[in-house]
Amino acid sequence: MRMKIPKHPTLIRRFLQARQKQLQAQCPLLAASLVIIRRRCGNPRCRCARGKKHPGHYLTWKVKTKTHTAYVPVDLLPQVKLWTQEHRRIKQLVRQLTQLSLALIQTHVSAKRRRHGRS
Repeated sequence: MRMKIPKHPTLIRRFLQARQKQLQAQCPLLAASLVIIRRRCGNPRCRCARGKKHPGHYLTWKVKTKTHTAYVPVDLLPQVKLWTQEHRRIKQLVRQLTQLSLALIQTHVSAKRRRHGRS
């Protein structure tokens, strides 16, 4: 989702300052995806042998090009969800800060011309 970037440098600076205040993390960050993998337990009399597999929560993340996976215990699931959501929030803020900084650079020349009475 692209944000609407104002045209005036003063407004761009205000937007930048507002995003910079939000940049502080409120909990640990976790750059990983939380996924559910359904598996069979191996017991032939279990319901999973008839098709209803057991859900398990796992984290996946990449190191270079290799995907790594780690099991997430049920009691840690709410915390881990928060940590991955916080990472996404910070990542979105960084994207917005980048867009605003680039817009500020691009409007610099036109603002300078305006100040000197040229258009």
